[in-house]
Amino acid sequence: MRRSWLTLFGLVAAVELVGVALDSTALQWLAKPLLAPVLLAYLWQRRRRVDAVVVGLVAATAGDVALLVPGRPAFLLGMGFFLVAQLAFLTGFLRRGRPPALAWVGYLLAWAAGNALLWSALGPLRLPVLGYSLALCLMAAAATGVSARTGAGGALFLVSDLLIGVGAAGTDLPGAGLLVMGTYSAALLLITTGWAADRAAAGPARDPAPVPA
Repeated sequence: MRRSWLTLFGLVAAVELVGVALDSTALQWLAKPLLAPVLLAYLWQRRRRVDAVVVGLVAATAGDVALLVPGRPAFLLGMGFFLVAQLAFLTGFLRRGRPPALAWVGYLLAWAAGNALLWSALGPLRLPVLGYSLALCLMAAAATGVSARTGAGGALFLVSDLLIGVGAAGTDLPGAGLLVMGTYSAALLLITTGWAADRAAAGPARDPAPVPA
């Protein structure tokens, strides 16, 4: 059944990408709100308890729905939900392992460089993007302390949101929508499966029941 959830996620992600490629609002409304919930079902089957990544996926679901609505208020609301997701992921990852110092330095440098490049073009979005991107970069750095797979998911999340930031700054990249959703979907998948595979995140193993003498 666990593989079935991941197969379903692949199908949902494929429908979302087709919707983006065809600019089909109906397909995007059908698929995008299901991406994180399908992974939630997979994670729940593995853990059956609420943890930081579960909270992050719930917040990501709300953010995905908000970002389907056009307009700046919906964009800011979606960013707020994803800020909650990044902080939840960050909290969970920091409890699981200690990221290397190089990861902190590298991601903070990336945060400073990205905001410096986009600052003049972001207008009233400057401060919201500044705060959100800091949480995002800290999450990506912390993800490296869990596993290589989770670290890759954090990096792809950063790439996806950087592409959104470039678009918000007024630069239209060819195929940007597909790149955003492709990297985002892969990020969610890697973060969730990496977290599910981490034994430390699963908590202490239960002692086997004593065998009667």
